[in-house]
Amino acid sequence: MTFYDDIYETASDNYGLLTAAEARKMGISRKEISRLTKDGRLRRLGYGVYKIKHYTPTPLDAYAEAVALVGPDAYLFGESVLAMHGLAPTNPARILVATPARIRRTLLPLHIACTRQKPESELAYYEGIPAQSIPHAILSARKTIMTDRLRNAVAEARRQGLVTEEEEASLQKELSA
Repeated sequence: MTFYDDIYETASDNYGLLTAAEARKMGISRKEISRLTKDGRLRRLGYGVYKIKHYTPTPLDAYAEAVALVGPDAYLFGESVLAMHGLAPTNPARILVATPARIRRTLLPLHIACTRQKPESELAYYEGIPAQSIPHAILSARKTIMTDRLRNAVAEARRQGLVTEEEEASLQKELSA
């Protein structure tokens, strides 16, 4: 197998993405990554994040890319979690990502809004993308989304099986307060 075969195997399960840290763990040098980028088999998205050339896009690619670009401890936050699941209308021009680490804002694309924050609970993984849990995301979005839309989001999350009956009741009660 070639380096690219190893990269493809890893990246195909991760929205076509490969980080420099993953490449190092696989024993692939920076020089080899640079050569593959120059050859056009990899495309550099940002600091330490690459995308393989032969990958079929999905609707969740932008979310996975945003989290990868922010860093290894990053996760989707607030209204972006709701947008990912189609629970509430949000601003599609930006993706909210949180991280407990230092943020290098100048290295991020403009469509990524980043905040420095530790997760208030254990992270959830939706389709392999780290994110706030749906209940925490709904409560975090109270500042930016109207309460009626959040109540509808709770009902839709319950319909999709993303929250339990108890979580639905608790969220509806908290949103009414």
